[in-house]
Amino acid sequence: MKKYTFTEKKDTRSGFGAGLLEAGKRNENVVALCADLVGSLKMEAFIKEFPERFFQMGIAEANMMGIAAGMTIGGKIPFTGTFANFSTGRVYDQIRQSIAYSDKNVKICASHAGLTLGEDGATHQILEDIGLMKMLPGMTVINTCDYNQTKAATIAIAEYEGPVYLRFGRPVMPIFTDPDQKFEIGKAWTVNEGKDVSIFATGHLVWEAILAGEKLAEMGIDAEIINIHTIKPLDEEAVLKSVAKTGCVVTAEEHNRLGGLGDSIAQLLVKNHPAPQEYIAVDDSFGESGTPAELMKKYGLDSDHIIAAVQKVIARRKG
Repeated sequence: MKKYTFTEKKDTRSGFGAGLLEAGKRNENVVALCADLVGSLKMEAFIKEFPERFFQMGIAEANMMGIAAGMTIGGKIPFTGTFANFSTGRVYDQIRQSIAYSDKNVKICASHAGLTLGEDGATHQILEDIGLMKMLPGMTVINTCDYNQTKAATIAIAEYEGPVYLRFGRPVMPIFTDPDQKFEIGKAWTVNEGKDVSIFATGHLVWEAILAGEKLAEMGIDAEIINIHTIKPLDEEAVLKSVAKTGCVVTAEEHNRLGGLGDSIAQLLVKNHPAPQEYIAVDDSFGESGTPAELMKKYGLDSDHIIAAVQKVIARRKG
């Protein structure tokens, strides 16, 4: 198992803030809109550098999406910022009609996604957003794993033509990816090569998969771990190549089991390479209030649950 170490922890939303500033420096058409959550989205540096390119929408998320769509007509590249719950469920009709259907170059940037929003509870912990967004034709869906990757992804989507949903989170997480990485939309990253099981992880679960992989190696299980940061378009070649080698799959995500990464992987495999699969995901329920660590453990999203899923799926393969 390849060793990954870290010297610092930061929240992925801060990676977005840093990436937004850099994207703004590179392209004068980059503009930012926020629905009264500047601090939570870490937009302060962009606002200080480019005050004339920032638009405070207030608590009017639907209006923000419509305005963002309109700004693209004049050649602007709008980045909208609010919580994932308010970036998707609250404004789905506006996104569908004004952005996705019209193929507008809007970057929907969503913080505080998943259970790790923590104490704010179920009303804010959206676990359906990946499914909502990936079902929209033409929508690119990205879910990053650490500060550096989120920064790189934010810069990359500014250079990409078309609507994008960029999902990130609130808690501090280990920074373990390259600070100078080039983010490739739709290209999976092989974290560790292995032969016994394929673990496809996204977002905060990538680090949990790494922790699981280290323990599995001690148990004599050689796990292939792949970071699926782009859920749509899915890197089908990378997935099929890995499963052809290992013959069994665990998917890991901070999202509902229904409609997320696991579903995308299963759909690909059933058509091309059927294989036993186990899901690490929230099992069709809402969240609740608690610390991120408590919630990840209770809802089965930590490294121990990944290890158990690996053992189960290998046993199924041996059948």
